[in-house]
Amino acid sequence: MKIKSKDFLVKEGLKIKLIDWPTQVNRLYKSKEQYNLLQQENIADLAALQRLLYASNRYALLLIFQGMDCSGKDGMIRHVMSGVNPQGVEVVSFKQPCLEELQHDFLWRTTCRLPERGRIGVFNRSYYEEVLIVRVHPDLLVKEGFPDEARRDDKKLWKGRYRSIVDQESHLSRNHTRILKFYLHLSKEEQKKRFLARIDEPDKNWKMDLSDINERKQWNKYKQAYEDCISATSSDHSPWYIIPADDKDNARLIVSQIILESLKELDLAYPKATPEHQEELKKIRKQLIKEK
Repeated sequence: MKIKSKDFLVKEGLKIKLIDWPTQVNRLYKSKEQYNLLQQENIADLAALQRLLYASNRYALLLIFQGMDCSGKDGMIRHVMSGVNPQGVEVVSFKQPCLEELQHDFLWRTTCRLPERGRIGVFNRSYYEEVLIVRVHPDLLVKEGFPDEARRDDKKLWKGRYRSIVDQESHLSRNHTRILKFYLHLSKEEQKKRFLARIDEPDKNWKMDLSDINERKQWNKYKQAYEDCISATSSDHSPWYIIPADDKDNARLIVSQIILESLKELDLAYPKATPEHQEELKKIRKQLIKEK
């Protein structure tokens, strides 16, 4: 399987229009059997690299997944990360902020959940919600302590938040946290199909309510918010990737490959034993051999 990661990469400074980015591309697999084989190979490779990441204890990896409702974030995380040691990864799903979180700056609650060195952190939604859902629903700013005047000067507000995000990600990058951001690019037609499936399949009914339809009515506003935030915050050290998401399996293979490529670019190595440690190991070996 070969993909060109740069086909999905948003270069720093590029002003994007989502209409120019496909929601579906040619399949990377010819059958479901081949997909399963390719994905299992990716899972095994990721598990091996995760062990190396943990042992090396030099870098952290942060994966951020954003997208419209029904774009496949949950399934993406479940399939791509299925082979990773649970002790080395933490998945955090950010919902509506609680009262304590609202008393802090908008980056506080996600900063508290950043991955340690040697570990992988996965954000299902993230601090980017503060320039997406909050932008579409500016009344939410009242709960964050902003006066009405701030909401009227929205360009200055969002520009300031973009700057805070870029500064934060730059700081993390300098301190050895590798950040990969994935926008799962779903068409409105495919979202409709998936919503209907949630209604028609009883075991998926719990996933659907009127709020989903109300948010769908804001499609164009969300589209604009995503275009602006991706354009403003994709950088060489913390890039955005726009992943065609109409085909879930294809999207998972693409994301898997990008993660693997990024890990392989890091300076990772298993720690070498010092001469003192090697002598200690020899003594331990002799003791084990002598045991009856």
